[in-house]
Amino acid sequence: MFFKLNHFRLVLFVIGLAIYLGSAGCRKSEQEATHRGTFTTINPDDLCKRITNILKQTQDGRQLSTELQGAWQIVHGILAFGEQFTVLHESVTVPALDYLLEGGTLQGWKLRPGENGIIALVEEGSALGQGHQDQWLGYLSQCGNEGIPLETPLIVGETSATVDDLLRQAQADLHTGQEATWTLMAFATYLHEDEIWEASNGETWNLSRVIEMELDTDLYSSACGGSHRLYGLATAVNIYRGRHPEASELLPEPWKAAEDTILESIDLSRRFQQADGSFSTQFFERPASSIDVFAKLSSSGHIFEFLAVALPAERLREPWVLRAADRLAITLEQTADIDIECGALYHAAHGLLLYRNRLCQSP
Repeated sequence: MFFKLNHFRLVLFVIGLAIYLGSAGCRKSEQEATHRGTFTTINPDDLCKRITNILKQTQDGRQLSTELQGAWQIVHGILAFGEQFTVLHESVTVPALDYLLEGGTLQGWKLRPGENGIIALVEEGSALGQGHQDQWLGYLSQCGNEGIPLETPLIVGETSATVDDLLRQAQADLHTGQEATWTLMAFATYLHEDEIWEASNGETWNLSRVIEMELDTDLYSSACGGSHRLYGLATAVNIYRGRHPEASELLPEPWKAAEDTILESIDLSRRFQQADGSFSTQFFERPASSIDVFAKLSSSGHIFEFLAVALPAERLREPWVLRAADRLAITLEQTADIDIECGALYHAAHGLLLYRNRLCQSP
């Protein structure tokens, strides 16, 4: 009876919160829908300031601790805020990234020496540990502008290693049919496309083959509606274009196929966008919404994170993109004092941070 009563109260809370957020978002001052379905103009400069403020609140106002949270939660915070993200450890505030890399203990942070480097253990279904192959490495590669440097020291028990040892082990463990979403994020960031290596099972690999394997999947049924896989593909395409500005529109395969998939997914995001600026809770499958504000935050945050890296610079100020950023900022503003699942929260924050950094520098 106790469980049923509390579950009923939780349902009432979620419904009430959704009603509150919906009503609050309808005020004219919130830059939302106006007469006959038109929208007020969102000023990009004002939006940048609002995003900066909500990111500061998200970073400083939600204190995680090594006692209460696990690696899955804290690594997502590191993804969003990098070296600036702090956690509470034994009543002292410490940089979370330094704490982990210097050998700090944390539930779900399970590393051990391997034959070719350092192995990060996968715990599928765990709420505290690494849920996907190379997830920790992939997120470390996305911290800052160029990822955590490979020469950064990494302490594993009594073993002194570097982040490069995580990368070399990932190269050795790669095999056909693997979920390589986070692997691709790291490989695209740290490896050159001409590099060829042999995995421990004898298979020969290069970056092209990893991209082809990711493309040869049921894309939109993968983790979080395919948003992570799309993010990895977008990272690979962006880095290739950055290294080869002469390529212009003439991308070689499989980068061209990856870019075609990315552009198609951008269009699906726009087509399935909801009237309030949020994205579909069914991600790239079909239009959908929910009364659950946390479900909307999760889908919108993940999709917006993908868009923040995938959109061409000239599209950053398109009205539908500005509305999406505005809605995401509003949601974080209005839930600032409410506990939110860390994946949804920090992917949304990471997307807003990437978008702000690009938007505020674009003409």
